[in-house]
Amino acid sequence: MKVWKFNVTLMIISLSLLSCKTISEFRQRIDAIEIENIDLQQVSDGEYEGEYDAAIVKARVKVIVKNHRIVDIELLQHENGRGKPAEVIPAQVVAAQSLQVDTISKATHSSKVILEAIEQALRKGLTRPD
Repeated sequence: MKVWKFNVTLMIISLSLLSCKTISEFRQRIDAIEIENIDLQQVSDGEYEGEYDAAIVKARVKVIVKNHRIVDIELLQHENGRGKPAEVIPAQVVAAQSLQVDTISKATHSSKVILEAIEQALRKGLTRPD
């Protein structure tokens, strides 16, 4: 019985330490996000995939560009906690034709991760990379 309690206690401590490391990594990756506006006149027509993994929140998108305009953004993957409301970000980017859109309240981290994935996709279409 004592061995069982010891093993359970050890497992709880290990999971707690792992969780702290993951949360720290998440915060670092979120803090590192700086959304830059991409000049769409420099983006070639095509379909581009981009992704960003912030440990706890992850997004993968497909961006379709035609005549230097974003015509569609498909959210292929969005792993999130309570960030589901941020899934409107792709539509906002299409409407604004810009990455400079407001983040969604109470889904700020997911908003930033989705925007970063879109930025990464658009960078793949740049005719002259930054």
